[in-house]
Amino acid sequence: MLNFDSFEEIDGGIVAACDESAWDETEVKDLMDRYQVKFTFNISPQINWNEEWEKYYDPVIISDKIFIGADFHEKPPGFAHYLRINPKMSFGTGHHATTSQVLWAQLDIDHQGKTVLDVGCGTGVLSILAHQLGASKITAIDIDEWCYENSQENFSLNQCENIDLRLTGVDGVSENEVFDIILANINRNVLLDQMTEYAIRLKSGGILLMSGFYTEDIDVLMEEANKYNLDLVRKESKDNWAILVTKKGDS
Repeated sequence: MLNFDSFEEIDGGIVAACDESAWDETEVKDLMDRYQVKFTFNISPQINWNEEWEKYYDPVIISDKIFIGADFHEKPPGFAHYLRINPKMSFGTGHHATTSQVLWAQLDIDHQGKTVLDVGCGTGVLSILAHQLGASKITAIDIDEWCYENSQENFSLNQCENIDLRLTGVDGVSENEVFDIILANINRNVLLDQMTEYAIRLKSGGILLMSGFYTEDIDVLMEEANKYNLDLVRKESKDNWAILVTKKGDS
């Protein structure tokens, strides 16, 4: 059995790849001869992929106030907020318009002494900024184990001892836990499905900040939000990606 890890179809053939330890030229030649298929092979030189990745992974600057860099980036002077994020395979580095818009919007929201729920935390970047903005208690949740581990690492890098990280969805957060601020940078369908869950866990006068959807989705999301007494405070868009800041009215 041939132990190839990946295949790519190209003009006139297929490129297959495997670890050098799994390569058996005789076995491959026997199979190719049987089907009268021509093939060539080469052994690629070993590459330090971490080093290659670092060459092309740029830091993110938001409004000259937030600098987001990996642990190999030098900390620059003059920024109110410096966030260290090693992204691995998780979403939320600040490069995407949705994340950068949420971070920008967070700067205008009073976090001091507030409780925060970060739904679908990814790298944990929104929770880290909430910590730096003075939130008293932060609960960060994600259903993806890789994101959980990545957030755990990033929280440690940023000395965020007050973040309660959980491997769960919003339904795993008790309805008795209510928050001053809920951050939900996910996607339109999940936001629509979970709107009632957010409203239940949001204090009267609390802020729900949503992102991860297109500008054309604003109306349908606000229609759903209004059902739960969530009123529009602010809306912004960048590259057709949008954010909504809503406030829960008195019950």
